[in-house]
Amino acid sequence: VQLQAFGGGSVQPGGSLRLSCSVSGRIFRINAVGWYRQAPGKQREEVATITRGGSANYANSVKGRFTISRNNSEHTVYLQMNSLKPEDTAVYYCNAGVIRSDSDIDREYDYWGQGTEVTVSS
Repeated sequence: VQLQAFGGGSVQPGGSLRLSCSVSGRIFRINAVGWYRQAPGKQREEVATITRGGSANYANSVKGRFTISRNNSEHTVYLQMNSLKPEDTAVYYCNAGVIRSDSDIDREYDYWGQGTEVTVSS
């Protein structure tokens, strides 16, 4: 199973970006997925998570500005980021809990994508 994140880039404050994360491989089911970020010199932090049923949670710092969504049939999760601030600058990682098609149905594996860089600067 692989996660591939893309969509990062450089934007000015107030701008928008949409990150995507595609999950591929021997997938039976994808459970909760999430976006995390790590700024230079800081620990990785949770940005947003979404359950398979679509229930989302957000870090207080991004509430009202970011929206997480998913397409279960296409095994893809998105993060729409609006009103970006310089403090949003970080490498963004996607994470997924996956039930593999070649493993026990009650065993969940945790996977991370490679990260995509977001820079917000004027």
